[in-house]
Amino acid sequence: MSTFQVELKKVVDDSYEIEIGYELQKKLIADIQNGLVGKIKKFAVVTDSTVKGLYADAIVDLLKEAGYQADLFVFPAGEKSKTRKTKEDVEDAMLAKGYRRDCCILAVGGGVVTDLAGFVAGTFGRGVPFINYATTLLAAADASVGGKTAVDTPLATNLIGLFNQPEKVYIDIATWKTLPERQVISGLAETIKHACLARKDFFEYLTENMDAVLNLEREACEHIAEVNCAVKYEVVMKDERESGLREVLNLGHTVGRAIETVSDYQLLHGEAVSIGIVAEVLLAYKLGYVKEQERDAVIALLKQAKLPTEIPEYIDREMLVQKLYTDKKVRDGKLRFVVQKGIGDVVEFSEGVFATPIEEAVAREIIMNM
Repeated sequence: MSTFQVELKKVVDDSYEIEIGYELQKKLIADIQNGLVGKIKKFAVVTDSTVKGLYADAIVDLLKEAGYQADLFVFPAGEKSKTRKTKEDVEDAMLAKGYRRDCCILAVGGGVVTDLAGFVAGTFGRGVPFINYATTLLAAADASVGGKTAVDTPLATNLIGLFNQPEKVYIDIATWKTLPERQVISGLAETIKHACLARKDFFEYLTENMDAVLNLEREACEHIAEVNCAVKYEVVMKDERESGLREVLNLGHTVGRAIETVSDYQLLHGEAVSIGIVAEVLLAYKLGYVKEQERDAVIALLKQAKLPTEIPEYIDREMLVQKLYTDKKVRDGKLRFVVQKGIGDVVEFSEGVFATPIEEAVAREIIMNM
């Protein structure tokens, strides 16, 4: 009997640039021509049925005009499409078009598109480069930093996936103008979450400038895009693989993700997260980590952003309580919550531990009274 030691130590630089601006399509093509992804000539442009005609078609045309091979791979818009089956369909379509390891995936769309396309890129040909071209406020706030890619299953959300960093991210604020108002409002939930967990001054900015944000005024949009990226970067650079600190980005998501699923995606992600933030701040108040005035200020800001703050009547609350157990923070069958500390901070329960076990009875009491 013998053993052989395989030494495979790696030093990896996964750094990438996020470019925030207006109408960045031509800049994207110029970057590719200047070697963003090396000498690759084949681009699989992954998008959804809504974004296809708005932006993806034009990007494909620009790629072709520049001498590249580019093909569109489109799936139905919405969270319900973020599944293993959709991933399989995209992969099969790419294979049928002759795509192999010598390609780059270009995700054009919101968080569902970037999540799914990034997952495809991480496994297709055992890994090909990808670029994100984010077209929603939610994607700018939540999907542009961190490299978390995944799909949902009927039993849990975002638990099938991998960490995969893009070559570059483009946040095209001009695209926000074509979003339905409900989508703009939904995107603000993750923005408010970032203010609650890390930036009191940003919380105050949002309180004072919400009308400008909702009206998509240029200066306000640029500011929130920059702060969202900065907050996520400050966390992700310290904990890329979500071993501790990165859990703080799940503030409001324990209830939020559960209610999104139980609603059968009648609620948009941000709408569900907003309700989750309310549940979390009620918990934080109950545990003594926020004052009554701070609790009320968080709920008031969500209302100011026109986000929902109560659980809809059609939601089965007992089913919602049970759905909490599919959250990725659950350990040894125990519910765990990230809890904010005042406004602009979160509780560190012990060194490097940012989520705490909460008895089901406590969670149920909050949910039943919302």
